[in-house]
Amino acid sequence: MLEWWQSVILGVIEGVTEFLPISSTGHLTVAEKLMGLPIDAPSVTAYTAIIQIGAMIASIVYFWKDIVRIAGAWFAGLAHRDKRGADFQMGWAVIAGVAVTGIIAFALKDIVRGPLRSLWFVVGGLLVWSIVMF
Repeated sequence: MLEWWQSVILGVIEGVTEFLPISSTGHLTVAEKLMGLPIDAPSVTAYTAIIQIGAMIASIVYFWKDIVRIAGAWFAGLAHRDKRGADFQMGWAVIAGVAVTGIIAFALKDIVRGPLRSLWFVVGGLLVWSIVMF
C-alpha cells in the first residue's frame, strides 16, 4: 500500500518525465524501488498503470485540437484523394505506430511481465537510452 507522500512523489515524477524524451515508466520504477516498494507487487504495478492513464488523459486533453484535425484529415483523405496532405499521412503514421506497438506488446507480454520488469533491465535501458540521446 502506498502512502500519500509516495503518491505525491510518484505523481511529480510522472508529470515531469511524461513530456520529456525519457522513460517515465523507467523513472517511476526506479523511484518505487528507492522508496522500498515491491515493484512486482500487483498494487504497485496497478498504481503505475493508473497514474499513466492520468498522463494519457492529460495528453489527449492538451492535444485535442491536433487529434481532431489529424483524424478529420485522415477520414477526408480516405474519401477524397486530393485531400491527402501531411495530416492524412500523420494519421497513417499514428495508426501504424499503434498497431506495431500493440502487436509487439501482445507478442512479448510474458517477457515484459517477467525479465523486463527487473530493476536491472530498467536501469540498463535508461543508461543505454541516455547514451543514445547524448
